[in-house]
Amino acid sequence: MYRDNERYRLFTRRAALLAGAKLVVASVLAGRMYQIQVIESDRYKMLAEDNRINMRLIAPPRGRIVDRFSSPLAVNRESYRVLLIAEQTDDVNATLEKLDRLIGLGKSERRRVLREVGKRRSFVPVTVREGLDWRAVAKIEVNAPYLPGISIDVDFARDYPHSVKSAHVLGYVAAVSEPELGGDPLLELPGFRIGKEGVEKTRDLALRGKAGASQVEVNAMGRVIREVGRVEGVPGNEVRLTIDMAMQTLAQDRLAYHQSASAVLLGVETGEILAMASTPSYEPNQFVRGLDAETWRSVISDPMTPLVNRSLSGLYAPGSTFKLVVALAALNSGRWWPGRRTYCRGFMELGRAQFHCWNKHGHGWLDLLGAIEQSCDIYFYELAHKIGIDRIAEMAVELGLGAKLLSELPGEQEGLVPTPGWKLAATGEKWQGGETLITGIGQGFVLTTPLQLAVMAARIASGRAVRPRLVIEPAADGTPPDEPLFPALEIRETALRVVRRGMDAVANRERGTAYRYSIREPELELAGKTGTSQVRRISKRERGSGVLKNHQRPWRERDHALFVAYAPVERPRYAISVVVEHGGAGSSVATPIARDLLLEAQRRDPLGVDADNRLAWVETAPGQG
Repeated sequence: MYRDNERYRLFTRRAALLAGAKLVVASVLAGRMYQIQVIESDRYKMLAEDNRINMRLIAPPRGRIVDRFSSPLAVNRESYRVLLIAEQTDDVNATLEKLDRLIGLGKSERRRVLREVGKRRSFVPVTVREGLDWRAVAKIEVNAPYLPGISIDVDFARDYPHSVKSAHVLGYVAAVSEPELGGDPLLELPGFRIGKEGVEKTRDLALRGKAGASQVEVNAMGRVIREVGRVEGVPGNEVRLTIDMAMQTLAQDRLAYHQSASAVLLGVETGEILAMASTPSYEPNQFVRGLDAETWRSVISDPMTPLVNRSLSGLYAPGSTFKLVVALAALNSGRWWPGRRTYCRGFMELGRAQFHCWNKHGHGWLDLLGAIEQSCDIYFYELAHKIGIDRIAEMAVELGLGAKLLSELPGEQEGLVPTPGWKLAATGEKWQGGETLITGIGQGFVLTTPLQLAVMAARIASGRAVRPRLVIEPAADGTPPDEPLFPALEIRETALRVVRRGMDAVANRERGTAYRYSIREPELELAGKTGTSQVRRISKRERGSGVLKNHQRPWRERDHALFVAYAPVERPRYAISVVVEHGGAGSSVATPIARDLLLEAQRRDPLGVDADNRLAWVETAPGQG
């Protein structure tokens, strides 16, 4: 009996302890449920809503790029693409096989689609091809019953109406690469494209705009049930360029007759670039649609490098166009005067070396004007030897050589203005006197870009430190920007006047090297300087025999042809440089191109038209249409 009582008391204690523990647990659970369902109900309701409602970004329309007269250069056009939803077809491979018979899918294209299908959920659409034409869309729609999982979708794709003629200025857009993602969710959107070259690259952030958002209801698997809300994105800003597309087209058309050439036309007073042409060019719309591996390899391995903008990135010895720099350096130093004469007998000697003039018979007695007019090498050898390389280098920098000038395009090269200090640092060797002589005629180490040469011509014509610009930045109130007032050059006006007279004589006097291709219309005449840049050393035997003249040599061994000019002579408004790679003599190859462009620019007068139509500018200012 005693033992039974003990057992009963032990059982009762244990039951009480167990009941107490259950009560504690129940109290904790009840408290937690109260906290979740009552106190924190709003928080968990929001979390549940977030699981049910997904926020998805909407890519904004990319901003347009237009020329100075609002002619569209880069726009967004309606585009058709074909999508594949894997869950709607029993056999993806069989569906792609049928689609292949209709629109010709390549092996790499099919592999990409299958790879993306494997990565994504079966209900997520995969883009098979973009940029379909009407013929392809019609074929797919007619055969839709036999293409399960295939659908046509409407999108907007970047389009360049002038294609190859504006490629090097505008650049192109393409898909975002892995290193470019940078954590921006907008860049992760399928099919989103960013600027890769040209203005598309330098103005990419402004052109992108701001993303919109779509609220969609999804089930537990993530499948979209319906859209419950939508906020449209803000389109990118419109970018207005200084380019006159009519002049740009003419420049590209004139250069197209040559394998490799470039031209830059700009305003003398404003620095606005009206045309920046480079050939060979490329088709930017191909990059928008996407290049297959084979096509991309053929583009980048092309020895003519069509992707290179030669106006900015091409480096050339300036040849005799550099004689303008030497003349100004001499006159500005006060150690030379215009009437000082030198005798040209076809060659001169410095130490044991002999330096030749392009005219092997010599020019006879010449003053500075005659030397510029007839481009006498001997005169400028003497000039360079007299004033020294340091003064020449200082003047070259003052005229815009040896430095980057345009921040609105990528890929610009600095060029090179050589000095004794530079040579010692670069090669460990001292500067030689003969190197000063050959620098005096624009050969040797000196390198320039076509843009720098155009700026040099504009600075000589205006007497001011003109800087080029490509984008027109409107004021906050939408009015046109004021024309820039560039500071005066540190060059004597008397020196500038002499050199301008020499450039006038080059084109408008019978002995001038550009006289044959000058402008004959009154008040539209040009002033300029021809140049021929050697790409190889001419041996003594070749010089004496005259065997294999320039046009008879293999193309890559021919001289470069250059010409710089401004017009009109009396009141300069337009400056230009033309470089034709391996074109031969500048007077017969580059000069006619520059003449045609300067003549058309003055007749068309885009700077004058622009100034007389400021009301029209405001009416079509960015954001207003």
